[in-house]
Amino acid sequence: MLVTSRESRRWVIPKGNSAPGMAAHAAAAVEAEEEAGLLGWACPTPLGSYRYRKRRRNGASLMVDVEVFPLAVSQELTTWKECDERERRWFSLAEAADAVDEPDLRDLIRSFVASEFRAATRRTTIFGTVAQKTGISRMFAWFHRLLPKQGNFFDLFEAHVQAVVAGGDALARLFHDQNNRADHIREVIERENDADDVIREILSSVRQTFLTPFDRSAIISLVSSMDDAIDEMQAAVSAVDLYDFADFGQEMRDMVAIIVDSTRVLAEAIPLLRDVSRNAARLHELTERLVRMEGHADTIHAAGLKHAYKACGSADPMSFIVRREIFNHLERITDALEDVANAIDGIVIDHA
Repeated sequence: MLVTSRESRRWVIPKGNSAPGMAAHAAAAVEAEEEAGLLGWACPTPLGSYRYRKRRRNGASLMVDVEVFPLAVSQELTTWKECDERERRWFSLAEAADAVDEPDLRDLIRSFVASEFRAATRRTTIFGTVAQKTGISRMFAWFHRLLPKQGNFFDLFEAHVQAVVAGGDALARLFHDQNNRADHIREVIERENDADDVIREILSSVRQTFLTPFDRSAIISLVSSMDDAIDEMQAAVSAVDLYDFADFGQEMRDMVAIIVDSTRVLAEAIPLLRDVSRNAARLHELTERLVRMEGHADTIHAAGLKHAYKACGSADPMSFIVRREIFNHLERITDALEDVANAIDGIVIDHA
């Protein structure tokens, strides 16, 4: 989503200065609402930064550093603070990069693009890959028909990750929308059931399929880690439901925002496994980001526990125990997503 600047009318991302004491990602969310009419969950882990020269009204032209945060959009407002002063528009990544003037921002937007994503998602047979790499003529394609079937592992991987993404979104809605708690809790549970159906089919295929795309242990490690993430999502909402908990602090919401962004990174990474060799570099970029976000989540987790202990202390130990349990479920979700990243890295090392 880009918006036009108020004076020059050029395309920019929503941005502004942080209020004193406000976290940078929270300030980014405020600017997205005021300038573009977007509501959602801002991940506290930045995507990157860029620098540009800003002309001030006094005539000075000064360099400004901008830190960029991802916002998982949940709602687009029809009217907002600056709707009469700016135009907003959704762009494809390539179009957005061409639309902005700042070279560093253009490079940052282009870095979001998996350049080989389209090629990666094409269904490529093992024989076709061998033929492509070795130059063997496709006239021998009849030989492939004699080989045992490989199963539909990639379709199943992608179906599972979509359940994880949907579960993360429902978890975020629960932590931000107290009016529809039951629906959000129910959706997370249903998504976890969907994921269970998929993983059962994957494990059955592992046992029954002669040729698997990766080593069987690598497949089991990958899907088990993804399943651990959505299992912990279910455990988190179950704890919220059991204790009728509603006092979600900023640390909890920040951890959930990291979870949402991590699931989106994972949703890009999983289809790239269809062609590991071609997409090794991009896969490494994505798993590196997942690991970085997990480290940031650990820091927020520790700060949240400390804040909860100080707030509750000896006066209300049960309240602290409940908060600690929910924090720990959120922390285990990010741990599981990091485990997925490690499993993907192992596949890249073995096959790229």
